[in-house]
This record gives sequence, structure tokens and C-alpha cells, in this order.
Amino acid sequence: MSLVTNIARAAAAIVRPQSLAGMELLASAVILLDADGHITYINAAAENLLESSLKALARQKLSALFTNPDELQHIIAQAREHKFSDLRQDLTLERAGKDPLQVDSMVSALDEPPGAVLIELRENVQQLKLDREERILDQSQVNKELIRNLAHEIKNPLGGIRGAAQLLEMELPPLHLAELREYTQVIIKEADRLQTLVDRLLAPHRRPHIVGDVNIHEVCERVRSLILAEFPVGISIRRDYDASIPEFRGDKEQLIQTVLNIAHNAAQALSERIVQGDAELILKTRVARQVTLAKVRYNLALDLHIIDNGPGISPQIRDRIFYPLVSGREGGSGLGLTLAQTFVQQHLGVIECESRPGFTDFRILLPLP
Repeated sequence: MSLVTNIARAAAAIVRPQSLAGMELLASAVILLDADGHITYINAAAENLLESSLKALARQKLSALFTNPDELQHIIAQAREHKFSDLRQDLTLERAGKDPLQVDSMVSALDEPPGAVLIELRENVQQLKLDREERILDQSQVNKELIRNLAHEIKNPLGGIRGAAQLLEMELPPLHLAELREYTQVIIKEADRLQTLVDRLLAPHRRPHIVGDVNIHEVCERVRSLILAEFPVGISIRRDYDASIPEFRGDKEQLIQTVLNIAHNAAQALSERIVQGDAELILKTRVARQVTLAKVRYNLALDLHIIDNGPGISPQIRDRIFYPLVSGREGGSGLGLTLAQTFVQQHLGVIECESRPGFTDFRILLPLP
């Protein structure tokens, strides 16, 4: 008895017999449709992909699950007409209220039962990655324009406020000078603080890109020494270096600032574990091959990971951590990761982040010669 016949017979009863155990182990989603386009069988991978169970989807039309089923239905119709033995095609399947599915599809017509079609779907990870990078780049560009415009709009009034406070202080009556000078000093100091913040916002866009030969392990060692100087007790920083990584052209100071911003955030997030004495920070370097960064394919790329065993990033801000002025720490400026992303993008690279309680991994990818 063929595997296809087993699937067809099992689908009629909506069960998962032992004979189809192999289908349940497949990483790709397998869907069987009857002649009318109703779902009669899906494997476990398809349940994960479609975010529903075989019991819930059985006897439903596959086309009803998507808001743009026309292309998929056209492929199925071609398969039923035996215009090809099987057809592979990239599809974007949109769903109401959910993220669209980027998938590689393969559709095959079955001889038994008549009119049945077998569909295999594999999530297109590369396309998802490209789409995510494009969104990050677009958002980063919007952030840059917003920061520049906002900073310039703030600078001029700040100068006027500070100057007016200084003039006011000079005109204070001697009798009340000490008492009232306290208020003018508050105005001056707060204006200076805001000026410093504005300067930090504009810094990455002003500073020239100083290019030289960079050894990424010298960058990591510099950051390691700075973190240990500030947090000498309770934290261990583990090195996991690939010594074969070549030097590359870049701005060493910008890269030190990038890694330091991420590592310093991690160290601050590890405060409870530092007290317990089991805080750990890992600096890990590897070489990635055949990597696409900002729609450009590179044979080699630096794959740098900054990993900590802290509490993880709050789900409320996880998707916005690279936005300016977004911080997960009380009193944080929310600029560290924004500057890190800007510097990495100036080196034609990307930053990715994976976080869960007990594990946060910032991954920096930079092209290598």
C-alpha cells in the first residue's frame, strides 16, 4: 500500500494512524485536499504553520484560511489538470488578523482518491529575514530623519532659555540673590542636560566615518576590560573567539561603542545575578558564510554574539528596542541601542536580537573581505 493511499484513507476518518508516523516527523507542512478543496489531512508541522489543529481544520476549504487564495487555487487547478507532475512556487499567503505566511509550496495531484491534491509548504526563512531587515532599515531611516529634525528644533529654543536664565540671574536683587539664584540654576542646568542629550542624538550623523583595519577581538577585549572595571565582582565574561576571523575595514571606535553599549546594557540587566554572583556575559565570534545583508550577498560575514543570562527583554518593548528613547531600564536614555544600530548599519551590517528569560543574544553581522 502506497504512502499516498495511506494518507487518503486516514484522512477519511481524520485520524493519525501509526502508518503515517513518518509524516508527523517532517519539518515541512503537508496538507491533503479532496476533490472539492476541503482539508482532509494535515501533519503536525502544518498545524504549527497554520496555528490550528487537524480537528479544527478538517472539512474546511483551504482557500477560506487566506484572504488572497487566488494564486494558490490556480496552482491547485493546474495540478488537477495534470499540466505538470508537481509545481514549486514561492507564495505569500495573507491571513486576517495574523502575519502573512512566506512559503515555498509544492503541489502534486494524486491518483487516489480522484481529484485529491497533496500540498507541501515550507516557511521561506530567507524571505522572512529579508523582509525583517528591510523593515528595520526603513524604520532606521525614519528614526534618523525624526532625530535630526527634532534635535534641530530643540536646540534653538534651548539656547534662548539658557541665555534668558543667565540674564535673569544677573538682574536678581542682591537681597534675594541666594534664594532666587537656586531657581535660575535649575533652568540653566536642565537646559545643559537637554543640550547634552541633543548632542548625543546628533553625534552619529555628525561624526566622520574613520576607516582603518579592525581586529574584532581587540574590540571585544577593550569592551571586556571596560565592563570588568565597572563591574569587578559578581560577573564573569567568557570569551568564545574564532581566531581565524580576518581583519576588516571599519571604524574601530564606532564598533567599540557599539559592542560596549550592548554589553553595558546587559551588565545592568544582570544586577540581580551580580548580587548572587552567577552573572555571565559571553562574547562569541564566528564566521558566517553566504549571508545576505541589506539585499547584498556576501561570501563571508562576521557573526558576533553578545549573550547574557539576565531576565530577558520585556515583551512590551522587544519589537521597539532599537527605537530612540525606548529603554527597558528606569533612568535609561534609550539611545544606546539606537546608536549601536546606526553604527552597524554604517558598516553595512545588521543587528538581530533573540531574548527570553535567562537568555538574551544580540547578534551583529558585518561583511568580511
